[in-house]
Amino acid sequence: MESSLEEAVNAWHAGVNAGDLRRSAEAVGDPVVVLGPKGAGPITPEQFADWVDRSGIHLVPRSWHPVSERLMVVEEDATWPGNQTPTRVATVFRVAGNKVTAALRLPDLKSALELAYLCREMAASE
Repeated sequence: MESSLEEAVNAWHAGVNAGDLRRSAEAVGDPVVVLGPKGAGPITPEQFADWVDRSGIHLVPRSWHPVSERLMVVEEDATWPGNQTPTRVATVFRVAGNKVTAALRLPDLKSALELAYLCREMAASE
């Protein structure tokens, strides 16, 4: 049986990879915190769906690295329209209430794991 963390991350990937704007918006919290090459910050589910539409990104999960009950790093092969050569990236996912509340994309697994562990320690020391 999948945990709610895995279910939420899988639902996020399913919506994004299908280019399904409704499913993508429903998979994230309000707001969802994002990090990528073009910036970082909180956005609405509608803005997230707009990003899915504009980017045309496809992320194939390759490895899963649970960090806590709410945090997981997923290493992925990313492709975009016009560039079908996969680029390996890693995303830190935070989940609450069966929704992804943060999706922080980094260029590699090592930096994503470092960020995830730092986030976990910060949350534990509040």
